[in-house]
Amino acid sequence: MQRAFPLLAASVLLLAAAATLPVASGHNITKILAQHPEFSTFNHYLSVTHLANEINRRLTITVLAVDNSGMADLLAKHLSILTLHNVLSLHILTDYYGAKKLHQLTGGATISSSVFQSSGHAPGTTGYINITDHRRGKVTFITEDAGGAAPAVFVKSVKEIPYNISILQISTILTSPEAEAPVAAPAPVNLTEAMGRKGCKAFADMLLARRDVLQTFQDNLDTGLTVFCPDDDAVAAFAPKYKNLTAEGKASLLLYHAVPVYYSPQLLKTNAAAMSTLATSGHSKNFHYSVRTDGDSITLKTHIVTSTITSTVVDQDPDAIYAVDKVLEPRELFKVPEVVKADAPAPAPAAPAPKKAKHAHGAKHASPPTPAGPDEAPADADEEASDNAASSVGAAGRWLTTAAAATVAAAVISVL
Repeated sequence: MQRAFPLLAASVLLLAAAATLPVASGHNITKILAQHPEFSTFNHYLSVTHLANEINRRLTITVLAVDNSGMADLLAKHLSILTLHNVLSLHILTDYYGAKKLHQLTGGATISSSVFQSSGHAPGTTGYINITDHRRGKVTFITEDAGGAAPAVFVKSVKEIPYNISILQISTILTSPEAEAPVAAPAPVNLTEAMGRKGCKAFADMLLARRDVLQTFQDNLDTGLTVFCPDDDAVAAFAPKYKNLTAEGKASLLLYHAVPVYYSPQLLKTNAAAMSTLATSGHSKNFHYSVRTDGDSITLKTHIVTSTITSTVVDQDPDAIYAVDKVLEPRELFKVPEVVKADAPAPAPAAPAPKKAKHAHGAKHASPPTPAGPDEAPADADEEASDNAASSVGAAGRWLTTAAAATVAAAVISVL
């Protein structure tokens, strides 16, 4: 029984540690680099090339950052944005390398895949990065097809979140003839033509009937646009409601079907926040909806309907168009159905108020909170997003707590 007490004590310590264990959360490369002005140019072009989104959605990543002077050398080559995308994607490794790991490479060297290599645009072994740990702590990085170019040298660790993201500064830009080769610009996206070919002709006609709204869509094509176009059957079923809307209401409804950000299918699956649309006014929280995933199924949830993405019409960074099976109805334009209200969970009964000394003239009860109005964010969208994020990042902590509790229970039984 005496031998059981050390096990019991250790288990209690494990349980206490697991209960307070910090849980890893998602990273945001833009916010991290914003704290380091010497990387402002590098940070800017990660956003312009949409590589920031690529970095943020990955769970294990290493970013080889170059300071402003190093970026000036790259920009002096006057490469197109598409080519800059390829060059900078060489600086994103699909594995985790902290400063300590760099000096513990098996055999003193390793080869790591970059996002450029995994993109499918890099032929052969192009896009692989050779990492070598030299004597006296020197570590170098060089591409497989660098030719006679000098390797970049590890300077310092900028930020490390172990096994999640590591940001390392290197001395110069990594060079690669394949990555720096000119990239032909894709043909501009013709929104209405693409929709018409893929089962969304009725929605395309609605846009063509409102040239002012269509122009707003087109104004966002260069910077990023994601459109959810209802298929022809969905538009036909919705037609009576659409006819009853005012001209302003029709414009808001159409704008509600587009988001001024590029979302690839993968980015949609990892999105956990309410999405602002072209109909959203400035920084207000109106005309939002949330994205939900179940396996390969992606749904858009408003307070009125839940619409499912049925196909990808266009996925051409920075633009995407997805067909959906229902018209998205915002609560700002339509009444929330009674069935939705009935299905909502009843509020928990309020705890009894503590007794207070009576005042000479009595006390008034506080007024109930004002119901959410049209300009407020959908509460269920924000709460569900928060719950999803919490459940995802808290899994490890809960497992440790459960395991520790089981160990404690076993120890207690053995003592008794």
